Amino acid sequence: MKIKQLSSPSETFDVEFPRDKPFDVVGFGTNSVDHLCIVAEYPRLDSKTEILQYERLPGGQVATTCAFISRMGLKAKYVGKTGDDDNGRFALKTFRKDSIDTASVLVAPDTRNQFAIIIIDGRSGEKTVLSQRDSGLDFGESELEKDAVCCGRVLHLDGYDTRAAIRVATWCREAGIPVVIDLDKVVDNCRELIEKVDFLIVSSNFPCEFTGRRDPAEALAALADSFEGFLAVTMGASGAMAWVGGKGVRFPGIRVNAKDTTGAGDVFHGGFIYGILQNWPLEKIMRFANTAAGLSCLSLGARSGIRPLREILSFMQEHP
Repeated sequence: MKIKQLSSPSETFDVEFPRDKPFDVVGFGTNSVDHLCIVAEYPRLDSKTEILQYERLPGGQVATTCAFISRMGLKAKYVGKTGDDDNGRFALKTFRKDSIDTASVLVAPDTRNQFAIIIIDGRSGEKTVLSQRDSGLDFGESELEKDAVCCGRVLHLDGYDTRAAIRVATWCREAGIPVVIDLDKVVDNCRELIEKVDFLIVSSNFPCEFTGRRDPAEALAALADSFEGFLAVTMGASGAMAWVGGKGVRFPGIRVNAKDTTGAGDVFHGGFIYGILQNWPLEKIMRFANTAAGLSCLSLGARSGIRPLREILSFMQEHP
């Protein structure tokens, strides 16, 4: 599949999605159980700080994006692994609560589920993430089932288990299924993985890290030159930037009094995927994704702040 190169943000991608698929989105990647701690301010070294609020909540890049898609009224399937511990059982329970299909989830024996301890600065809502992922959660190529990952209109990846992700992306593109990826860092076999992707959405540090260029603008241009699909960069509260018509076009974020920024980028990806499935113009897709991500920061946790579709659209209408 070759994605249409846009010359203006007012254009649409006009993607021809495969028909007769049981799911709108299949996500292959990580899930996590987040232990969130709000403190008055980020602690200094060798100090003791009171936790103002603690919650155990579901997270993970692809898992949160799947949750967003499901809550927008579409059908999502998650392919990945959970541990056989209490956190793993909690993760599976939250998937099912969000009506996400888990028929292809593998439970890794004698393995702890991925988890994170997230310290949130109560003044700004900005976070510091301490994460652990057991090697037993790695998804091997031999464990993949082609029918399980090629049963959606869109495939979404996050860069983990890269050899398996490359295999999955190859299958899907051969089947005419567009591939979206969320990359927040350079991973093993990154260049080969990117070659299998149609929509590349990366964090702000990625272009410099991938290209070796120090100047962010030069790095973005160099990344765009090495990639044939659609390229966008998320920039936190500042919104996002996309490479359109041979230049970077900025799409501002919305201003909110953030309580917690955990999962905002994953929600952005969900909003972007929802927009391309609706065949909206790029400017509406990016505005929808930025709005969904911004509103999600008003609540604690990656998925607690996912707003209903009507609320996101209403906010966009009321704040043109």
